[in-house]
Amino acid sequence: MDEQALSCGPGTGELTLDGSVPVVEITGLWTKYGRTVVHQDLNLEIEQGEILSIVGGSGTGKTTLLRQMLGLERPARGCVRVFGEDISVIDSDQLQQLRNHWGMLFQQGALYSALTVFENIAQPMRELHVLPEDLVQDAVLLKMNMVGLGPEHANKMPSDLSGGMVKRVALARALALEPKLLFLDEPTAGLDPDLSEAFVALIKSLHRELGLTVVMVTHDLDTLFALSTRIAVLAEKHVIALGPLRDLLKVDHPFIKEFFLGDRGRRALEALDDKTKTEQ
Repeated sequence: MDEQALSCGPGTGELTLDGSVPVVEITGLWTKYGRTVVHQDLNLEIEQGEILSIVGGSGTGKTTLLRQMLGLERPARGCVRVFGEDISVIDSDQLQQLRNHWGMLFQQGALYSALTVFENIAQPMRELHVLPEDLVQDAVLLKMNMVGLGPEHANKMPSDLSGGMVKRVALARALALEPKLLFLDEPTAGLDPDLSEAFVALIKSLHRELGLTVVMVTHDLDTLFALSTRIAVLAEKHVIALGPLRDLLKVDHPFIKEFFLGDRGRRALEALDDKTKTEQ
């Protein structure tokens, strides 16, 4: 195998945002650390408007795959296209243009500890000068309202916030530039069940209202089952199964049976079924 990253061929130089191509398209991807192969000939397409969740056991490279979609890591070989552009070959200006169309919610929120809630959310707008300063305040308050935070929280510091509020501020910042694509890394990690359920409901509402495409890595089965349009299962260095939850339950593979139909999986499925019946 050629150790150099192989691109998908020249792009158009313009982002394709109309849904005519997959939002994310991964082809023939290999990831290596020394002699350790994490991904081997991995393929995955993410369609506009879906919530695609990535699951797998420890060491299957879930977060690594997310970082490759974000352009933070390069694969040893293969192609990662986002909005039709191969992110491994575009220049820094093109990559920044691409990043303006996605938002990222990190597992721990990754708020700037020395900045207020308002300043954290305003930071992407100010950095890229997308709005005159007199309109930034209105835009920040709008994003805060979208995630269920009142203006009274604007001047609080991250250290003054609960875990649930940190997640909401981080989500507001991820939405600051009105992205079309949202990446979520363990979005409900560290939240108690009630806060987790409320945050899942918020993501579901924003996905519907804003028409977002969402890519999520999570090990929380309740979150996974409640949100996912499709689920990609990583094992044996590639995607071994891809589809809606109910389809994956029929796949005869040891990891899938243990993950989805073990004790935790059965409890989460029962909770999902109970919730579905209640909503009908």
